[in-house]
Amino acid sequence: MSSFRTLDNADLKNKRVLLRVDLNVPMENGRVTDATRIERVVPTITEIADRGGKVILLAHFGRPKGRDPKESLKPVAQALAHIVGRPVAFADDCIGAPAEQAVAAMKPGDILCLENTRFHKEEEKNDPAFVEKLAALGDVYVNDAFSAAHRAHASTEGLGHRLPAFAGRTMQAEIEALSKALEAPKKPVIAVIGGAKVSTKLDLLENLAAKVDALVIGGGMANTFLHAQGVGIGKSLAEKDMADTARRIIARAEQKNCAIILPVDAVVAYHFENNAPAQAYGLDAIPADGMILDLGPQSIERVKAAMDDAATLVWNGPLGAFELKPFDHATVVAARYAAERTKAGKLLSVAGGGDTVAALNAAGVAEQFSYVSTAGGAFLEWLEGKTLPGVEVLRAR
Repeated sequence: MSSFRTLDNADLKNKRVLLRVDLNVPMENGRVTDATRIERVVPTITEIADRGGKVILLAHFGRPKGRDPKESLKPVAQALAHIVGRPVAFADDCIGAPAEQAVAAMKPGDILCLENTRFHKEEEKNDPAFVEKLAALGDVYVNDAFSAAHRAHASTEGLGHRLPAFAGRTMQAEIEALSKALEAPKKPVIAVIGGAKVSTKLDLLENLAAKVDALVIGGGMANTFLHAQGVGIGKSLAEKDMADTARRIIARAEQKNCAIILPVDAVVAYHFENNAPAQAYGLDAIPADGMILDLGPQSIERVKAAMDDAATLVWNGPLGAFELKPFDHATVVAARYAAERTKAGKLLSVAGGGDTVAALNAAGVAEQFSYVSTAGGAFLEWLEGKTLPGVEVLRAR
């Protein structure tokens, strides 16, 4: 992390610390249903408070079009107080008199949550005047919201140019994990990429084909690649118009000495539903009216063998229709195998993306991976080799 400024370098005592966090958590009937993102930022909040800083939380919630009580951060602030085990004050705006008065009343070690930054359209526009109003509330800026770091908004990027800027502990952990996995990885590196569509992961596949030693392609995407190679895939989900693209990615991988690992057999069903009767077939025998919904047993063994050869694993996306039983089988088996290799000290495993986190949780192994990112878009853009504005602004200059 020598190229980034972290809390190790920050003077926090008696300082007003504007801390950008991700509190965009799922809610039902005014209650938080998954507190993972809140739990992730607790270490940074407590460290700043314990070092005598005044913790002023900035966050967005949902996609409001102006002020909307349904998108208020107030219930989230209450949940945060419960999780952090300390009082969390709340201001019903993030700028202007309500915010200024609440900040002025703070003592060192206090925690204050400001209202949803997206209640102001200037936030997403990174409007300089809005940035100035936010900056006036603080002496120091800390960004601990990697999941929003791919957006150049006022609270994720603009503030980094106005105040001394540092990475929070969650941001630091994320950057360190991703750097270990892709910037300076221990080789060989394997990437497991699943999901429904090639079109949504085009940049990702093209970037990884040039960076990793083996690329496992699963999910509906694999069907597109199989179709591109002339394999009959029956009624399986596939983007047949992406066949040329799939062939181009295969050619790029060959040129870069990256092995592309596609299914050699598949589990086929006739109905896309839970517990639909299913059977494994070789690729030369996929029924014309069947749908490929998961990797077959030989393909699973190939994925495990590829993991045996690897020192670093990057994972994004499930290998089959994991939301339906028994088509979660390949994803669960592969995830548990990766966790075993990680536990044995033979693999550095980094995973991320919403579906991926859900799949690893379902397999009961999320805690056993080296690092699991809760970021969706930011994690993908990093894997795609793109520059993240909210990360760049924290680089040591």
